[in-house]
Amino acid sequence: MALLAAYAVPHPPLIVPAVGRGQEAAIADTITAYREVARRVAAHRPDLIVITSPHAPLYRDGFFIADTPEETGSLAAFGQPDERVTTRTDLPFAQDVTARLHRRGIPSAGAPASMADIDHATFVPLHFLEETINLDSVTVVRMGLSGLSEADHRFLGRAITEAARALGRRCVLVASGDMSHKLKEDGPYGFAPEGPKFDRTVAEMFAHGNLEGLFGLDAALCDGAAECGLRSFQIMAGALEATGEPFASELLSYEGPFGVGYAVAAFEIEDAPESTEEEAAEIVREEDREIGGARGGSPAWPPHPGDDPIVALARASVESIVAQGTVLPLPTDAPEELTGRRAGAFVSLHKHGQLRGCIGTIAPVRKSLAEEVIRNGVAAATEDPRFAPVRPEELPFLEYSVDVLGEPEAVDNLEQLDPARYGVIVTRGHQRGLLLPDLEGVDTVFDQIAIAKQKAGIRPDEQVHLERFEVVRHTAGGKPRRS
Repeated sequence: MALLAAYAVPHPPLIVPAVGRGQEAAIADTITAYREVARRVAAHRPDLIVITSPHAPLYRDGFFIADTPEETGSLAAFGQPDERVTTRTDLPFAQDVTARLHRRGIPSAGAPASMADIDHATFVPLHFLEETINLDSVTVVRMGLSGLSEADHRFLGRAITEAARALGRRCVLVASGDMSHKLKEDGPYGFAPEGPKFDRTVAEMFAHGNLEGLFGLDAALCDGAAECGLRSFQIMAGALEATGEPFASELLSYEGPFGVGYAVAAFEIEDAPESTEEEAAEIVREEDREIGGARGGSPAWPPHPGDDPIVALARASVESIVAQGTVLPLPTDAPEELTGRRAGAFVSLHKHGQLRGCIGTIAPVRKSLAEEVIRNGVAAATEDPRFAPVRPEELPFLEYSVDVLGEPEAVDNLEQLDPARYGVIVTRGHQRGLLLPDLEGVDTVFDQIAIAKQKAGIRPDEQVHLERFEVVRHTAGGKPRRS
């Protein structure tokens, strides 16, 4: 599997009826073409939709690639906060693309907190896709443009196709982008002669499939036209090129009644593979054998006889987020010992005897220990700042353990500490550090306190408040599937 098709689409918020309030009738051809794109996407039965957006986070020297398990957004900025959408991110795919960029020396990053919501240039395509596709049944990876060269945008497109091929994804690419913003004197951005010229040039390229022409366009023409989507279309061109297959091109519509050009175009891979139900089932079975069946229900859950349920839940959580990019739902048959109590917990991952990730909570922050373990499993695999996110091919080699923390208690003197039995918490103002007990190489109380201070950013000579806690370590069933 790989890239099946690509589509160029505009993103005027007023095309959504709740925002347009009747104005959308002036771009009826665009709406009809958009719905045709949505129909075609559904017919391809993708499991992954990549959307490149000019209004996603824009970095001068790198690309934004979504790196959170879920993304949400609304049209609140356009007066319609109830128009909302939520998508699941294919994190393994995003990580694969990121790795390909980094090997070429191209940086990438996730979204800053202030720009974490789905942008309107992504929202509008999703609005139409939602008419034909249940978004819960697919993953979506949002990507941004950058200040980098045309060649780097082309390479990002190639990386998208190559990652889809390597991971066996049925992928559709949606390149969101408006054309010129300078089509009419009474438009919001005025008129420039470069505007209509740019739009005619690009629309002709779309109609004839001459996407090579998107590279090397005259900079004065592009600047004068105040174009929006060119780099998004260049990514699309790179993705189509990387398939190595011919594609059919079709300009489905072009309109510009509001002074901004809206083009909808389709690029269908002529030899795009179709999968039978039997082939799809075999893909699932093969993935199940390779990583323990994280797709559609990991054999880590329900646990095998002799496996500790809490360890099985941690493994299932990690396999779900890494293999599918989805957060594991709380199992309905989770035992009372996990659902009926609350506690802080640390999930630790090791690979070939070396730490691969460890994230936890000192005190409970979720409704149950089970939910604590699921979320901390996700964090240990994808959010530990000391390590790159876990890759799907690493899953068979991971070893799991879960430490469940008892209630912390204040310590009056160092004699009450024992690094083999108790963990320690050091606190100074808002700074707080924790170290688990019974760690290799931590043999004395002084070692334990010094490391905990270091983790909290507290200087060695600064006074701290001390607490200790006991831990129940769960390891049964946590051995790697492969040595």
